[in-house]
Amino acid sequence: MSYAGDITPLEAWEKLKSGAVLVDVRTEEEWASIGIPDTRQTDNDPLFIPWVFAGGIPNPDFINELELQGPEDRATELVFLCRSGQRSAAAASAATNLGFTAFNVVEGFEGAPGPEGLRNVNGWKNRGLPTNVGQE
Repeated sequence: MSYAGDITPLEAWEKLKSGAVLVDVRTEEEWASIGIPDTRQTDNDPLFIPWVFAGGIPNPDFINELELQGPEDRATELVFLCRSGQRSAAAASAATNLGFTAFNVVEGFEGAPGPEGLRNVNGWKNRGLPTNVGQE
């Protein structure tokens, strides 16, 4: 692992309440149709920077966007989130290479598929953390 660590959605929420910045690396389509974390109870607005675009096309500007939008103080912790924790792990590694302290939300926003194939087992949404559904 080349980032600070994997954390649960509940641990991520505690970090956000303590000043960390959430970086949602899902696609625009995911934000619009599945929802986004609602971080209004924290001190920082989330960043929305796709790691890939629809169809799995890598975002060639991810690093530049993170440097432009991310906190100036590289000591500010970043918490990376995607659907299930895979893309966010890669993004957390990239952020670590830039000098940030980056964590990966291992369950992601939707979590793992349950026995019936629905993503209703774990993850940010299913843990009952603040969410805005159907809006960016």
